[in-house]
Amino acid sequence: MCRHLAYLGPPVTLRALLFDPPHSLVRQSWAPRDMRGGGTVNADGFGVGWYPDGAAPVRYRSAQPIWSDPALPGLADATVTGAVLAAVRSATVGMPVHAGAAAPFAEGRWLFSHNGVVRGWPDSVTELAAGLPVRDLLTLDAPTDSALLWALVRHRLRAGAPPAGAVADTVRSVLAAAPGSRLNLLLTDGRTAVASTAGHALSVRADTDAVLLASEPYDDDPAWRPVPDGSLVEATPAGVRVTPLAAGRAGTSTNGKDRR
Repeated sequence: MCRHLAYLGPPVTLRALLFDPPHSLVRQSWAPRDMRGGGTVNADGFGVGWYPDGAAPVRYRSAQPIWSDPALPGLADATVTGAVLAAVRSATVGMPVHAGAAAPFAEGRWLFSHNGVVRGWPDSVTELAAGLPVRDLLTLDAPTDSALLWALVRHRLRAGAPPAGAVADTVRSVLAAAPGSRLNLLLTDGRTAVASTAGHALSVRADTDAVLLASEPYDDDPAWRPVPDGSLVEATPAGVRVTPLAAGRAGTSTNGKDRR
């Protein structure tokens, strides 16, 4: 059911995030530790988005398993960045496998990923989809639940919603329409990362000047902390705030630095 990660902090190579750790995202593509709701490997494509020198993000997406892409190791060696969102995909049965279906999805400075599944797709969310501009529906990256979730989040962002509000409102509305959905969403603009936990695992690691959010810890560093299910996470290198999705915005700081 997919794995994803986000990094914000001092510049590092993509290799340091994707390949080098003992339980890196590449390893999680074929040996995940915590696949919930079905699936055994994440071999239906992958994507990496990064921010070069503060500019708009660059993406590299493929329908291949991440371990089989011949160009990625060299790209990962040569690319240095302080903000990354990456994902490996396990496609839900019946959904297409092509590069456009792989996260991260993007617009402007935003990158987005979804780990999970919308139950009853597509009938359960037709009313939510009907509230979107027709052009947005006609230009989805792929006819998948993840692409629709991105369209719902993006619509809220365009209307002026703060990132945390756009993610939380989308999760709540989809859960109301499609109970039992697994909705771990991940959104970043290269400065702040917002994530939800609804049915899938997420861990956070806050270092002195960097923060990592990941479906699974990529090493055994004791700084990793599991995020409770039903949470909203707002993270920058300066601090991490965890809020119950259903209980407003009051939350706790996981590293003692509450940035609100």
